[in-house]
Amino acid sequence: MASTTHIARATSESERQLRTDLAAFYRIVALLGWDEYIFTHISLRLPGPEKHFLINPFGLLYEEVCASDLVRIDIDGHVVGKSEWPVNQAGFTIHSAIHDARDDAHCVIHTHTTAGMGVAQQQNGLIPTSFYSAMLFDHLAYHDFEGSVVTEGEKVRLVENLGVKNHMILRNHGLLACGSSVAAAFSAILTLQRACEIQLAAQSGGGALIEIPADIRNAHKSALRKTVKDAPANDMSSVERLVFDAMVRKLDRIDPSYKD
Repeated sequence: MASTTHIARATSESERQLRTDLAAFYRIVALLGWDEYIFTHISLRLPGPEKHFLINPFGLLYEEVCASDLVRIDIDGHVVGKSEWPVNQAGFTIHSAIHDARDDAHCVIHTHTTAGMGVAQQQNGLIPTSFYSAMLFDHLAYHDFEGSVVTEGEKVRLVENLGVKNHMILRNHGLLACGSSVAAAFSAILTLQRACEIQLAAQSGGGALIEIPADIRNAHKSALRKTVKDAPANDMSSVERLVFDAMVRKLDRIDPSYKD
């Protein structure tokens, strides 16, 4: 049987890596211009039977977040242990609803990007006219805006609307994505964000857009799955990690202080 000290050290090392990944995610979001001052969140579940999570300190810009700054909280948004920083409990409400309902949603990100909010205001939402939107069209959930304060009743409706999907447009509000890891959540929000950016760019031309038929969308998704299967990485989780690690290397060249 492993010693208690060994187990504690292993747990600490595991949490340290998760903290580093999540801090990098915050910095990458800032690097890409997807942050919203000190608002919005990325949350990550920690291993263990307790439902404990890491989240950004309320008051720091995404570009300032370091691994050691991240605050451990419970499912109700209360700080676990000690922290020099407060957390935005109201902001965690959407995240807590998904974390509580979905054991596979270890990482949840919610953004207020210009492109995401722009598409969220459109009656037809995301339309399948691009490479990215065609990938998502049948795997995208929607949730109607019910006000800035998320009630217990709305949490139920939000979870029902999301179902088993990993991409959601919060109408009149913004974007949401989740994944089984930091890398998976980054891949999910990247795809959704790019789809929104391209839609707005295409619509700015003023001309009619070409919608991709359902059979072509399905063939497109099947071809992508085969490409991933045949790639050296062999599976989507590995590809997601490759993309995330590439962005981490870019971040390291600019400012590796997120590791502190």
